[in-house]
Amino acid sequence: MKLFLPVALGLVALLAPWVLDDYILSILILSFYFAYVGQAWNLMMGYAGQLSLGHALYVGLGAYIGAGLFVHFNLSPWLTAILAFSLTAALGAFMAWLGFRFAIKGVHFALLTIAFAECARLIFEHWHYFGATAGLFLPVKGGQALDIVHLRGQPIVFYYLFLAMVVLLFLAIRKLLRTRLGYFMLALREDQQAAESLGIPLLNVKIIAVALSGGIASLGGLVFAFYQNSLFPEQTFAMARSIEFLMGPIVGGVGTLFGPIVGALLLTPMGEGLAHLMDMFSVHVPGLKHLFYGTAMLSIMLFLPKGIWPTLHKRIKGNAHVL
Repeated sequence: MKLFLPVALGLVALLAPWVLDDYILSILILSFYFAYVGQAWNLMMGYAGQLSLGHALYVGLGAYIGAGLFVHFNLSPWLTAILAFSLTAALGAFMAWLGFRFAIKGVHFALLTIAFAECARLIFEHWHYFGATAGLFLPVKGGQALDIVHLRGQPIVFYYLFLAMVVLLFLAIRKLLRTRLGYFMLALREDQQAAESLGIPLLNVKIIAVALSGGIASLGGLVFAFYQNSLFPEQTFAMARSIEFLMGPIVGGVGTLFGPIVGALLLTPMGEGLAHLMDMFSVHVPGLKHLFYGTAMLSIMLFLPKGIWPTLHKRIKGNAHVL
């Protein structure tokens, strides 16, 4: 009986793209994308307690590295993924070291992440090799024929790819949390001074947590770039995009494995559906989607401060450990 629900949900997820139209499929792809990047952000904030408001930096760098090397050198994204992960992880490690070196933490560290993301936006807006403000466009394969090597094909390919990425990241972080490093991260999140007094190497833990979060997020950006086929700096590195990435974990439940997934699968369809509904009635309200996200976040903070998933889990299973 315990396996019935997971198996049923797995079958629904596997069969869904064959019965849904293209619009619904695109919303599900977007939902899985936000769930994946939200889980990467959750690794840094939810388990290591390091707040980032500029995760669009890592996602954008991963996207531009993968797309740029494909456009100019026809390199497979499977190869450039290694480079994207390494460079963004190194950048995350540098930011963590910089914060520790100058005692930058909390909200001030979050401002540092915003500053780096804004610097990246300005650089790519003037970097003509990557299209600058005119944008970087990936060539679309004729007829959208399947090409796994270069990650080209129908949207259903990206649906299954993002679904696999969400599941694999879920399992990987669950495994990580049961290791020595995972316990160190949780100790850092709960009480930094107490963790330091126990001899936990805070600098190393922070660097690894931020590096892993940044590297993992970059892979999501790389894959999404090949799905979207176009990149614009003002959108890719936008502060609003960083906020979208953390909405899922906050609404679903920060510091839980299911929280980012639940939050993304609820918020993204509702936000996109609201925008589509307004278009159907020719009603144009600037910033309507962000107003909806802001209202959702405010409601969660007021009525469900721990998020939807922990509250739902407690009502179903009482005080059992929340994943």
